[in-house]
Amino acid sequence: MKNTQHLLHIMQQLRDPEKGCSWDKKQDFSSLIPYTLEEAYEVVDAIERNDMQDLKAELGDLLFQVVFHAQLAEEQGLFDFEQIAAAVADKLERRHPHVFAGVVYANEAEQKQAWEAFKASERAAKEQENHTILSGVAQNLPALVQCKKIQDRAANHGFDWPDVGPVYDKVLEELDEVKEAWESGDQAHIEEEIGDLLLVAVNLARHMQVNPEQALKKSTQKFTRRFEYIEEKVKQSAREVKQCELAELDDLWNEAKIALKKNH
Repeated sequence: MKNTQHLLHIMQQLRDPEKGCSWDKKQDFSSLIPYTLEEAYEVVDAIERNDMQDLKAELGDLLFQVVFHAQLAEEQGLFDFEQIAAAVADKLERRHPHVFAGVVYANEAEQKQAWEAFKASERAAKEQENHTILSGVAQNLPALVQCKKIQDRAANHGFDWPDVGPVYDKVLEELDEVKEAWESGDQAHIEEEIGDLLLVAVNLARHMQVNPEQALKKSTQKFTRRFEYIEEKVKQSAREVKQCELAELDDLWNEAKIALKKNH
């Protein structure tokens, strides 16, 4: 706790009206949004690179964002860091009665069901305040994450396909509608239908127990590795990628798939 109190004190000094840092004094909740998001993603990046030393540093940077927001809230008489910690501690104890209240679950499935029930009851209270089922989903989440959360929420209230089959058919239907929009030449219509296709693709991922955000990220990383393989091969012939014919690049792409699969 000594280091935590020291960090909180540093934050107070940075925000001191007379002696504080001019940049820190100008910030508010909204201006900190991009920095908070950036730090969260840098934590994820350190984990995926398995760089534990960097992870320690990035977790510190993310914690500083929490402390910064807490300081702003305390200045406005809203809440403070201790209240943030108390709120999450209370929630964890409430959601883990098998650890803190002597409740015994027969198996992991029963435990998961109870967890979802606790979350549902907490959401129900919020829904009474916000008046809608979906209003509790954060609007600034990455699009795929937000889409999945909204679909999960709707599904928990009975609005969902019963199994994968109809969702798969819906993907094909939306793909046909994208083609029709493309043939019409109406760019606004094309954008709308592409959006519908992406939405139902997220739904398909849900039904197949796949996290769409992670799946897309892995595919993007795979694309990057293959493209870098192509780039390196082209450099060996003293050329740039844009100087190559598409057929040659396609052959190199297929070569990359085989070569990288062997090395994976």
